[in-house]
Amino acid sequence: MEHDDISVGLDIGTTKIVAMIGRRNEYGKIELLGIGKAKSLGVHRGVVNNITQTIQSIQMAVDEAIAVSGIKINEAVVGIAGQHIRSLQHSDYITRPNSEEVISDEDLEKLEKQVYKLVMLPGEEIIHVLPQEFKVDGQAEITEPVGMYGGRLEANFHVVVGQVSSIRNIGRCIKSAGLNLAGITLEPLASAEAVLSNEEKEAGVALIDIGGGTTDLAIFKNGIIRHTAVVPFGGNVITEDIKEGCSIIEKQAELLKTKFGSAWPGENKDNEIVSIPGLRGRDPKEITLKNLSKIIHARVVEIVEQVFLEIKNYGHEEPKKKLIAGIVLTGGGAQLKHIKQLVEYITGMDTRIGYPNENLAGDSDESLSSPQYATAVGLLMNGLNKIEKNKEKESQSANAEPIEEEIQEDEKVEEPKKSIFEKWGDKFRDFLDNAE
Repeated sequence: MEHDDISVGLDIGTTKIVAMIGRRNEYGKIELLGIGKAKSLGVHRGVVNNITQTIQSIQMAVDEAIAVSGIKINEAVVGIAGQHIRSLQHSDYITRPNSEEVISDEDLEKLEKQVYKLVMLPGEEIIHVLPQEFKVDGQAEITEPVGMYGGRLEANFHVVVGQVSSIRNIGRCIKSAGLNLAGITLEPLASAEAVLSNEEKEAGVALIDIGGGTTDLAIFKNGIIRHTAVVPFGGNVITEDIKEGCSIIEKQAELLKTKFGSAWPGENKDNEIVSIPGLRGRDPKEITLKNLSKIIHARVVEIVEQVFLEIKNYGHEEPKKKLIAGIVLTGGGAQLKHIKQLVEYITGMDTRIGYPNENLAGDSDESLSSPQYATAVGLLMNGLNKIEKNKEKESQSANAEPIEEEIQEDEKVEEPKKSIFEKWGDKFRDFLDNAE
């Protein structure tokens, strides 16, 4: 079996770690070859806080995926989230030495590289530099400057920044689990890749990914990412509250939430009661579903309001920035009953639940198109896109005119061109190697 077109997405979440192996079939859909998941121990609010446990969980998930697919994997694209992530807007420009030539990809890369040199706060590092729109010689609102003439190329960037130590810890875990880091992607961007359609990104949409430890937000408008944020609460705080409110153990609270929970308290009658076995010889506890959904409701409202605040910060009220496609909910938390109605009620925006099945091949397992796998599917897609880009570059350089080569045979020992991301990955790998 050929391995050069296969990629792996590794979603290191607060509640679970998912490893997904897949490739594109001839229709451009994603064929899942293997999936492994493990309970995530050692991640808190999206940040690794116990390296040993995280390594074990990663190994379990990866081994299971290898067992299912029969494919040996050696590298993965990993997601990053956590409360240390912040984003900022930045504009930068380059002056081109020769305005007689048209703008090429190299110019864009040069400009992007310049942004990576931005001085951050101590202990922070740039994860993504995402161009918003370009200006060429003062002409604004250009989305694709390649092929245009111009001397001054400037752009607005959405820059995503994270904590060096957190990024390092993730790299360390991956490495110790015997894998190479093929790339790091912000989780809401990966989820967006998996569940949003191009029309939605064009019209304006907010993706809310409710995970176990964090709730991630990505806002798109006119097809471009405009705002990202990570709110440090997720499904786990709901479970915590049920645990406290009903004095039961976590496992029971989690079951109650997923089986009987609802985000809308008006739904349940007063006399609907669940009985929970007591601990070791104690009497069973009786809990009314109404109280259960009141507890859940209070927490979900809090999470949604925090995220809505971020949507307002982006400027959703301004006519030009209106999110016409409303909100898409994904992540494990999106499986909570009536959460769509609650989000619509709080925000007044159209809402739908996002499933990652649009991009999966038709014969994929039903359970894998559940919203909780959105991030893993997105990371996998991200890895496959990278492979395809590299292949394109290789074929372009293979088709380039071979005439010069004969003349300058001995001088040309250049490395093949790498994308900024790979360079960053390489830098990052050296950085890890030296850190050991």
